Amino acid sequence: MFDLQSLVRPEIRSLVPYSSARDEFSQQAAVFLDANENPYGNLNRYPDPYQKDLKQILATRKNLSPDNIFVGNGSDEIIDLALRIFCRPGQDKALTFSPGYGMYQVSAAINGVTLETLPLTREFQIDLRQLPAYFTDSRLKLIFLCSPNNPTANLLNQQDIAAILTNFNGLVFLDEAYIEFSGAESWVGRLPDFPNLIVSQTLSKAWGLAGARIGVAYAAPGVIRYFNKVKPPYNVSQLNQQAAIRALSGPALFNKNRQLILQEKEKVKKALGSLSIIKKIYPSATNFLLVEVENAEKTYQELLQQGVVVRNRGQEVKNCLRLTIG
Repeated sequence: MFDLQSLVRPEIRSLVPYSSARDEFSQQAAVFLDANENPYGNLNRYPDPYQKDLKQILATRKNLSPDNIFVGNGSDEIIDLALRIFCRPGQDKALTFSPGYGMYQVSAAINGVTLETLPLTREFQIDLRQLPAYFTDSRLKLIFLCSPNNPTANLLNQQDIAAILTNFNGLVFLDEAYIEFSGAESWVGRLPDFPNLIVSQTLSKAWGLAGARIGVAYAAPGVIRYFNKVKPPYNVSQLNQQAAIRALSGPALFNKNRQLILQEKEKVKKALGSLSIIKKIYPSATNFLLVEVENAEKTYQELLQQGVVVRNRGQEVKNCLRLTIG
């Protein structure tokens, strides 16, 4: 049975979080003498530490309470905090699948957490037959899933995700960075069914705010409370909060740009398919294509010489390049 408190590190359960000046009152105020701020300038005040205005917009879009939402300094902060909250350094473990997003490994290493990695099938899906032993491992606290997956561009089978959520008593971190390009339903709508689910999304991809570093986690309020407890006091700048609010207030432009990207993806697929150097174009539910070529390193270097930068993923998927739809 899922028991959130038993999964949280004892140090985090007993942690008294830092209380910023703006945490300590809730009334309207006109004169701020509490935070040792400079009285001059346009950015002289600390930002809202809990991004209330931004969370309210996200809550309305997702039909959730703001209590279900954590806003991070990019999704990478959310990944890092999940490992810090639930995994004891040198003792607990996390699990993910390969090929997958590289920051799971980097963040686990920084936090002193062993990250077990299982291979995806040839179709880049999860082989559930590998998992029963992991479900019963008391040291395994987190499972990282990425759907649509990076760098393989495909959605994971929904039945497999549901099976993991049902049979694993730890936290399942589902990374949906590319979900808006996929046409698939987000798992955010399944939060009431799975108290152990954390869904991570971002405004960096489909919303075009990579420079603003806005990641969002959706989860049960109890999980979100621990994220707020551990995060730095002012983890998202006022400039970035305002950029996110402006973007989310313009859904027509978002939909127009997303549709243009998807149309361009089909054009690029067709053009690549006519090249003899291209051996395979993998199905894509994202804004990028994974393509197999004769020699990934050679092709990568030749493109660089022409001023074109792609991503060489040959170490994860043999002789494959990852091409963003530009």
